[in-house]
Amino acid sequence: MTVTPSRSTPARLPAGTRARAPQVLGALEALYPDARTELEFRTPFELLVATVLSAQATDVSVNAATPALFAAYPDAQAMSAAQPEDIEPFIRRIGLFRSKARNLAALARLLVERHGGEVPNDFAAVVALPGAGRKTANVVLSNAFGYPAIAVDTHVGRLARRLGLSVQTNPDRVEADLQKLFARGRWVFLHHALILHGRRVCAARKPACGACVMATFCPKVGVE
Repeated sequence: MTVTPSRSTPARLPAGTRARAPQVLGALEALYPDARTELEFRTPFELLVATVLSAQATDVSVNAATPALFAAYPDAQAMSAAQPEDIEPFIRRIGLFRSKARNLAALARLLVERHGGEVPNDFAAVVALPGAGRKTANVVLSNAFGYPAIAVDTHVGRLARRLGLSVQTNPDRVEADLQKLFARGRWVFLHHALILHGRRVCAARKPACGACVMATFCPKVGVE
């Protein structure tokens, strides 16, 4: 089984992109050889929950909340018996906590009803879960089941544009562009490394271009 490729049609890539892509990959491999998700999890269920919680929230805030949440609800069966108001106190410090609590309660029930309480290793089935979407499915299937995927969050999208790897703003189209530029075997590494670089160096408001090893070949699209 493989992750469903993005069906978005990539626009014409910027000039020099194909020559720049291996430079980007080489730099990321040197900087972040062990790049992986910073969400803390032990099971596919925990990763799914953490990923749903991470929407419009930091991994730090999610990791601070999930130990107590998972102690109370260690699996889908346990969480399926909870009401949203039972879940809310555990995630109150995470953005959009009320809607996320509703999604988690519904998600857990569907896992029990449709999948025997297990997270399905199927792209369409994960996307169909409340609070999930293409990015969530890519994160879960790549990190929990080892399938090649590129999860495009705000960091990946921003760096793809700044590095001249895509001109797209739609995450699905950014994903399609990156899929064309990089070998499938490097997709999971790529999205983790881009996220780390976006957090540590190429920040949204004040990118540290002077400290970036890619400064010599980065076109700095959108950087003033």
